[in-house]
Amino acid sequence: QVQLVESGGGLVQAGGSLRLSCAASGILFSLSQLDWYRQAPGRQRELVAEIPHSKPITYADSVKGRFTASRDNTKNTVYLQMDSLKPEDTAVYYCKAKARRTLMGQLTDYWGQGTQVTVSS
Repeated sequence: QVQLVESGGGLVQAGGSLRLSCAASGILFSLSQLDWYRQAPGRQRELVAEIPHSKPITYADSVKGRFTASRDNTKNTVYLQMDSLKPEDTAVYYCKAKARRTLMGQLTDYWGQGTQVTVSS
């Protein structure tokens, strides 16, 4: 069974920081691409950061210089450090894995349940 469990969301004032975590199980984590997405009310889900297993991490223009993504293959976990938060960063943040469960298995997208981030002005 594949599980992606996000944590670390909450309420923070503008200019503050939060660190999100996404713990994965049931996938070949070190060979997987892990992404952070977010969805604000009434808006489409958008890609925030891509964390490939063997290429540089990339970010949406809206978060460059403020957010830092990372991965720890020893803990099967990815992180999103969010600094200088703005009210427009308010959204549900999701972790997505493009992963295989076995070496010969099918490449599949898996999603976490999301964690709410609210930034007050």
